[in-house]
Amino acid sequence: MPLPRVRIVHLPPSTLAALADGDLHAANATSPVPLSEGFVADSFRAVWRLRARQVVEDPAAAAWVTGAVWDEDAEIAVGRAGFHGPPDDDGMVEIGYEIDPPHRRRGYARAALATLVDRADADPAVQVVRVTIAPDNTASRDLALPYGFVHVGEQWDEEDGLELVYDRPVRRPQPRRASSPVPGDSAG
Repeated sequence: MPLPRVRIVHLPPSTLAALADGDLHAANATSPVPLSEGFVADSFRAVWRLRARQVVEDPAAAAWVTGAVWDEDAEIAVGRAGFHGPPDDDGMVEIGYEIDPPHRRRGYARAALATLVDRADADPAVQVVRVTIAPDNTASRDLALPYGFVHVGEQWDEEDGLELVYDRPVRRPQPRRASSPVPGDSAG
């Protein structure tokens, strides 16, 4: 089954602030795409609070941080995904994502992860892509491993507790080579 066609829609600071406050009406007044009730659920709001502060403190982070996962064909926002911020001094970016429960098990998390990995691979400032996953979250682990993520350690997160750390070096897209004529093939 092919992955849904998604893009990550970055949200303006005013939308992030309204989502952090749980005000869906105000968020939709400034959002570039319509957002559903799931965007003000508790698990989403914790991330919106963090990102709303982050983009005020570092406006350049707005192009990197969590946005809405937008299904291009259904024209609906199905979750949130993005990086925790721009590349750090070592060129590392960390991915975060969550799909709204009514839209799970349809390939959206995989499509969002693929979109973010592709973006990281294409950006010369990025050297390493990271995901952190709770030890009992086998679904997220199984989602990340086929993309080349390797377990490199663990860390303690104040909000999420113990997390396993998975890294993957970027894979730069290879430039296409011009085709060369096949020996003995004549054009003419």
